[in-house]
Amino acid sequence: MKAVIQRVTSASVEVEGQTVGSCNKGYMVLFGAAEGDTAEDAVLLAKKTANLRVFEDEDGKMNKSILDIGGEILAISQFTLLADVKKGNRPSFINALEPVAAEKLYNIYCEELLKNGVNKVAKGVFGADMKVSLCNDGPVTILYDTEIWRKNGN
Repeated sequence: MKAVIQRVTSASVEVEGQTVGSCNKGYMVLFGAAEGDTAEDAVLLAKKTANLRVFEDEDGKMNKSILDIGGEILAISQFTLLADVKKGNRPSFINALEPVAAEKLYNIYCEELLKNGVNKVAKGVFGADMKVSLCNDGPVTILYDTEIWRKNGN
């Protein structure tokens, strides 16, 4: 399971010209589930996301989490994070989890963010053609892959 976490001042997502989700200061998260990913991965990823410390403290150091600043999250499902580009120039998405199971894990991830204390979690529309806008703050962009925690423990 992968997540690209971007610290933002704001973000929004449109489907067919209508805004379906937005957030103010916080994170815009691109979420992708792979074959073999589990609900436990989604729970762990949400915990790690909520506790990620990339907001500045009083000394200007990235030492605060989204929980500390009362921030918001816009979470977007994105199977293309699982692209396999080893051969040729056209990516393969064979490693992406099938849509029904992926949507279930996406929903678990979003629910767990709220359980971990995130004030607001907005979502895109799973499987839709979405137009995402954001103002990356910093820029700060972090890539999470649950594979690293599976190998090394939490």
